[in-house]
This record gives sequence, C-alpha cells and structure tokens, in this order.
Amino acid sequence: MKASELREMSEEQLRATLHETKEHLFRLRIQSQTERLDAPSELRKQRKLIARIMTLQGERARAAAAAERGA
Repeated sequence: MKASELREMSEEQLRATLHETKEHLFRLRIQSQTERLDAPSELRKQRKLIARIMTLQGERARAAAAAERGA
C-alpha cells in the first residue's frame, strides 16, 4: 500500500489497517519460527507499512495540535 493511498484514508480506517497489519506481522513472525515462510520479504513489507501508518498518524496529530495553537 502506497503512502498516497494511506493519506486518503480516514483516521478510523488507518487505525483498522494498522491493527490488521500488526496482527498479520505477528502471524508471520510465528510462522517464521515454526515453519518456512513462502516470502520472507513479507516481514519487511509489513514492518514498513506499520511505520508508514504511524508516521502519517503522527503528522496528522502534529497538524491538529498546530491548528489548535494557531486558532
């Protein structure tokens, strides 16, 4: 998922996507410990997606705080 797609999402959708991605990463980690992964690169992709979502949430929080101070 690209950053531009994430920016179009609402805050609620971002939270849901973050939750699903964290669960998926957890399942991948368990699978990597118990059996062979089909695509080991999927672990990195999920971590990067989590980072993108959290960065976007932080940007939005800072923008909201700046708007409150400015108003």
